[in-house]
Amino acid sequence: MRNSYTSEILMEYEKIQDENKRKLQQKKDYVYKKFPRIKEIDSEISEYGINIAASVIKGADMEKTIGEAKKKMTDLKIEKSEILAENGLPVDYLEASYNCKKCKDTGYIGSEKCTCFKQKLIDKYYQQSNLKNILMKENFDTFDISLYSHSKVEGEDISPFENMQKIFKHSIDYVNNFDNTNENLLFYGNSGLGKTFLSNCIAKDLLDRGKLVVYETSSNLIEILRNAKFDESSTKEELEKILDNILTCDLLIIDDLGTEPATSYSYSELFNIINSRLLKQKKTIISTNYTINDITNLYPERITSRILGNYTVFKFIGDDIRINRGSLKKQNK
Repeated sequence: MRNSYTSEILMEYEKIQDENKRKLQQKKDYVYKKFPRIKEIDSEISEYGINIAASVIKGADMEKTIGEAKKKMTDLKIEKSEILAENGLPVDYLEASYNCKKCKDTGYIGSEKCTCFKQKLIDKYYQQSNLKNILMKENFDTFDISLYSHSKVEGEDISPFENMQKIFKHSIDYVNNFDNTNENLLFYGNSGLGKTFLSNCIAKDLLDRGKLVVYETSSNLIEILRNAKFDESSTKEELEKILDNILTCDLLIIDDLGTEPATSYSYSELFNIINSRLLKQKKTIISTNYTINDITNLYPERITSRILGNYTVFKFIGDDIRINRGSLKKQNK
């Protein structure tokens, strides 16, 4: 999938180059017709350039000849600039223009990707992630830990605030050490405690670092796979593209585990995704409103063993912070 995005971007650069060449030719056609002398100047400059190259190839002592040719080329360029300026045109009017001057719209500076290429890649990753709009609101900068209570919850050793401090810190460390770990995360707890929000925080930071992140709810994920496999309008290539995206992205976020249909097909697909990504050492975050007991009771052992044996588990505790957030908004009005 990453190679597919790279190919798409390189095609975009080709289109940009072609469009800029077309615009430059239009300028030349206009100027050459209106100012024939400029066309003559360009031809003379080109001829001097060929003579210089020929002199270098011959290897003879042509220093004087080359010096004279360069001086004449400079004089011609000055004359050309004067004609353009006298007629209200920029002196660089007939020079090639680029959307990115650093890489000249090739996407590369030497063998390294230009910053414009990297940004295009990030933009495509954002579009693929299904999170582009929501991440403007849900990210580490907007995460409000003050919404969590300092009072301990019955049956827990720490308060929701202290618990979230630990999870929040681990999430930041997870992003910072992403390339050096194979860690997967399981967020579980009642609804409204920030599981999806924190997953989105991680997703945004990784996307901004050029990682390919895919987000889907568990129910949507199964529906996508079902449609890809059984919808007669889907081609083999489309199915392979969808599967490749899910199985090889840098981070897959499966939100709301348990909302998918409770069928053998759903469980089979979930197992294949979870197991394949473990084998490929691709990282996954799963969030669910289920308890650990619910998971072990509802899912086949081969799924629960993969999750509980290979994921770092975090329990979210406390009251629904969406209610607290609503209360704060009313107080601030």
